[in-house]
Amino acid sequence: MDKFMVEVSARHVHLSQADLETLFGKGAELHPMKSLSQPGMFASEEKVTIKCAKGELTARVLGPVRPQSQVELSLTEARQVGVKALIRESGVLDGTNGCTLVGPAGEIELPAGVIAAKRHVHMTPADAEKYGVKSGDIVAVKVETPDRSIIFGDTVIRVRSDMALAMHIDTDEANAAGISGTAEGEIVKF
Repeated sequence: MDKFMVEVSARHVHLSQADLETLFGKGAELHPMKSLSQPGMFASEEKVTIKCAKGELTARVLGPVRPQSQVELSLTEARQVGVKALIRESGVLDGTNGCTLVGPAGEIELPAGVIAAKRHVHMTPADAEKYGVKSGDIVAVKVETPDRSIIFGDTVIRVRSDMALAMHIDTDEANAAGISGTAEGEIVKF
């Protein structure tokens, strides 16, 4: 089966417009610094401080703004700052824990929204047809690296026409496979 890019997604924050304005000032907008692989997504120049029970971390804000704010950490980072991050798909925030976000103009208490992102493969409907999968399917993906090849089970397929083919894993998962930057993966079982 054809291989696809596997990217490492470091900790980051997605903000709603209201939260962006609380943290950065009335009328604030995100300033794109770098385009990401998913169409329309970008790393912004803006950063926030994530404060939890045992510490704090700085994280970049990704754009564009979303309907609801969320914080994505690796499980190691979550333990480091003292928050339990549930493994969830992006945007599935019910029952998750919160934190404090601090920006140059203010701070907010997020009652929920701290997650460790469930590893996933973005693809278009044409890609899904090619690979014989549909949105929501759970697959295993083999990633070969020079020193620590690995099979990632429990990988969710996310299909939308505005997506680009790529798998996203967090920094803990990348470290387990010895990946820095990008690698290639292939679906090996459903």
